[in-house]
Amino acid sequence: MTEMNSSSETLTDNTMILCDNLVKIYKTKDLEVLALQGLDLTVEKGELMAIIGNSGSGKSTFLNMIGGLDRPSAGKLYVDGKNLFRMTEPELVEYKKNTVGFVWQNNARNLLPYLTAWENIMTPMLFAKSEEKKQRATELLELVGLSHRRNNRLNQLSGGEQQRIAIAIALANNPKLLLADEPTGSVDRNTSDYILDVFRELNEQLGVTVVIVTHDKGLAKKVNRVVSIRDGKTSSERIMKSDYLDKLGDVNFNWNGVADTQEEYAVLDRAGRLQIPRELLDKLGIEGNKVKLEYKNGVIMIEKP
Repeated sequence: MTEMNSSSETLTDNTMILCDNLVKIYKTKDLEVLALQGLDLTVEKGELMAIIGNSGSGKSTFLNMIGGLDRPSAGKLYVDGKNLFRMTEPELVEYKKNTVGFVWQNNARNLLPYLTAWENIMTPMLFAKSEEKKQRATELLELVGLSHRRNNRLNQLSGGEQQRIAIAIALANNPKLLLADEPTGSVDRNTSDYILDVFRELNEQLGVTVVIVTHDKGLAKKVNRVVSIRDGKTSSERIMKSDYLDKLGDVNFNWNGVADTQEEYAVLDRAGRLQIPRELLDKLGIEGNKVKLEYKNGVIMIEKP
């Protein structure tokens, strides 16, 4: 077991992602934007989980950090035991090629329109032998259920089919971590459900860790763990209720008829602070920046002053 020193978080052999007080500052000539403000998060190997948050909350910045697309400003960031702060540029290229796979919402970033689905999947396998590439591409087409579309180009595929090809491309080099940025943002509900089923099947069959950034509340309620990011920090986690855990693999279960599948927990930072959801403050009628706290019968009460 490996441990990090001088940290409130612990890096173990079972840890896929560890963010400890992660900070990202974007600088321009006249402005500094604090996109991540001390984010703390641990993702275990083999998890399938979702990240949610409003626009500007920092969730896409977080995805870029762990995807190796952008450098953190401060804190600690480990992925699969690798320290992303200490990586050289050649090591970062190797990391992006072999450790992490990306599925983007915009299919123009996933697919080359002049290639067939089969050829698109072979593209990331630059240094593999020809026969190995062909065999791997065929296997991945079967895995996402699109063997019959192997010779079709981008304009001959539906939005859902394009996204499934994009997932196959992201898996071409056998990554340990699959990152999906709004993968169901441009498809209908039935296609969204099918894409989530593909992610779940890949997670179970291949053991790949899957992190999905999404606005889709319907998708988010069907995964075991959901982390909410607000103002650049982890604000809450939602964990699947035990009554629904056995339903995750049931393709016939009607999730659309279920209102609340998860239990929500506020997340304390290292100083004991927590973020109270705006909707709860609005229900209390809180308008300023002060609340009344009282401990009574084992419960901390938050009240309007």
